[in-house]
Amino acid sequence: MGRIWVYIGDLLARMLNVGRVTFTSELGIRKFDKDGKLVEDRGVVSRKVVTTAFVNLLVDALQSTTGLNFDQFKYHDCGTGTGNEAVGDTGLGTPCGEAREVGTQAEGATANIYKSVATHTFAGAFAITEHGLFNASSVGTLMDRSKFAAVNMGIGEKIEFTYQLTCTAGG
Repeated sequence: MGRIWVYIGDLLARMLNVGRVTFTSELGIRKFDKDGKLVEDRGVVSRKVVTTAFVNLLVDALQSTTGLNFDQFKYHDCGTGTGNEAVGDTGLGTPCGEAREVGTQAEGATANIYKSVATHTFAGAFAITEHGLFNASSVGTLMDRSKFAAVNMGIGEKIEFTYQLTCTAGG
């Protein structure tokens, strides 16, 4: 009988989001032509997936005196992968192969939101379907991978990624 009450209590906590610290992410996309004119604002295209690798790194940093630098999670990459995002992802499905962009980091609308914005100008033509935020200009730990409907990009066109991570305290 006691296990049933624990289960019910845990279920209620999940439903009411009480007593749980949560990370919620979102990715917004805007497309610009070669001249910098806004062509399309897709708004928020994804609300997932903070990776296990990032959460594990966070826990390791809390136990360490080596001082892992979370301010390095500013490298935006994109690709053409078609697989769904998953917490176990460690990279993009199919990176487009162009250099990662360094995002401008800021606090979001409130003090508990991390925000990074980067604009990439394409040297080739791609149907971009995924985005990842990393802590290095190559390889590195993937914080979040987002999958979305294709954004067709031509040579010289630009895409702006706005990534936000909301960290909600529990109690």
